[in-house]
Amino acid sequence: MIFVPIWVDIMHIQRVKSKQGSKTYEQILLRESYREPGAKRSAVKKRTLLNLTKYPPQIVQALELALKHQGDLAALTAMSDITLEQGPAVGAVFTLLEVARRLGIEKALGTHQNGKLALWQVIARAHSQGSRLSAVRLAKTTAAADVIGFEQGFCEDNLYENLTWLSENQEAIEKRLFTFRRGQAKPELFLYDVTSSYLEGEHNELAEWGYNRDKKRGKKQIVIGLLCDEEGEPVSVEVFDGNTADPQTFGAQVKKVAERFGCRRVTFVGDRGMIKSAQIEDLESVDFHYITAITKAQIRSLIKKDVFQLGLFDRQLCEIQDGDVRYVLRRNPLRAKEMAASRASKLAAVQGLADAQNQYLAEHPRADDYAAWKKVSEKNSRLGLSSIVTVTAADRRIHLEVDTEYVAYLAELDGCYTLKTDVPVQVAAKELIHDRYKDLAMVETAFRTCKTSHLEVRPVFVRTKANTRGHVLVVMLAYRIVRALKQAWKDIDLTVEEGLRELDRICAMQLSVKGGGACLRIPELSPIAKELLGALDVKLPLMLPKSTVEVDTKRKLASRRKS
Repeated sequence: MIFVPIWVDIMHIQRVKSKQGSKTYEQILLRESYREPGAKRSAVKKRTLLNLTKYPPQIVQALELALKHQGDLAALTAMSDITLEQGPAVGAVFTLLEVARRLGIEKALGTHQNGKLALWQVIARAHSQGSRLSAVRLAKTTAAADVIGFEQGFCEDNLYENLTWLSENQEAIEKRLFTFRRGQAKPELFLYDVTSSYLEGEHNELAEWGYNRDKKRGKKQIVIGLLCDEEGEPVSVEVFDGNTADPQTFGAQVKKVAERFGCRRVTFVGDRGMIKSAQIEDLESVDFHYITAITKAQIRSLIKKDVFQLGLFDRQLCEIQDGDVRYVLRRNPLRAKEMAASRASKLAAVQGLADAQNQYLAEHPRADDYAAWKKVSEKNSRLGLSSIVTVTAADRRIHLEVDTEYVAYLAELDGCYTLKTDVPVQVAAKELIHDRYKDLAMVETAFRTCKTSHLEVRPVFVRTKANTRGHVLVVMLAYRIVRALKQAWKDIDLTVEEGLRELDRICAMQLSVKGGGACLRIPELSPIAKELLGALDVKLPLMLPKSTVEVDTKRKLASRRKS
């Protein structure tokens, strides 16, 4: 997507009258005059920034005054009925909103109250992860209500209710986003992977025991499936019960691509263990293809059946055709060295512990040799060495027996991997098949960003299925914004978090007029803020109307009403 920078010349308020039958209507519009880069100075265009018709007259008056004296703050402060004070932070929330608009997120969610609440949840998550309460507090300290244009106030309860609305409308939202991004050009490749996220609470309706990728013992979890296009842009996210196996999630994605998004001639890329016989049948039923990897056990089975030989892995990139199925083989030398080094390190760790325990037993005649054996056995198991190392105890000594033949057997496939596909050779050569499988790393990046940095899907402060799914959808939409920021700021020596903190330093001056009207004036930008906004082609407006809606925590609202 190409963003065309716009050179802004002047802001003004315009009153437009129109007649419908016998009635005359007036619209009050905040407009900008501008010219595009390369255009003649005479080629001035105008655009509407905001419809002020429904705003209180006092706010319109404040804006008119501010625009009239925009170059002379001293003249404003000299007026007895004008006050100037520090206003809210505006830079980051305005930028995040602009990116959300360009990505089609605002349009997909809608401009009604639920759509605006959802949009704020996405922006707040991209700004700084936290609970719904955190999102309300952020709205109080920033120009969220002024920038987004809320017509009603809200508290954290409204945001929790909004998660249910998001869940109920997820299909329509994802479809609108897909159409906005792709138009009529349908992707022919989809990347799909799953992850899990453990839960701290006990009462989430989707929480179940399952394969925990986070290595958190004693924690129930949810399973999250992420579907991306060929560029790694998220298309759809889905939440499953925590005990759902990876392949069980796959059929829903095939149906989604075929029916919801109307795609044809599609190839699915999935990790090893994802696309099995049942999943291949699902794909064949809609004439889709697949690219996946097979397990080490499956590789050995195919070698045993003489489909291919071990020596073929030492070639640069080798392909074997078996009926309609193609296998692409490779050994990664660097990965092979890493695996060998890791195995040696683990063996050394167990041996070191055994030596330490033997020394302790020798120095302490009354020490429990069973406890020493148990300690070494548990470490051996924890490091995954039970199949190659046997731990025994005799004569108050711990003995390790290493199966060297089995170690050599395992080392044969160090760094080896095999891709499996039914994509015809005339459609994609082995090199392209290999590259497309490596694209799954983009999905892993998305998971890593959503789980462990910046966005942090955890902790999940919700209980119901609908709210959990709404929460995960918010995180996915926020990831799209963060991804766009990361791409735009790749040449700036700042992380996304640091960039947003710099933009948060842009605080408006609040101009208040006696009688209740107020507006926000954006100050001169720092060099780093100009660089960040310039990389995004975002231009902050000179003025913004000050919203009058009430945003606060439910506790503060209750206290205020009581008093």
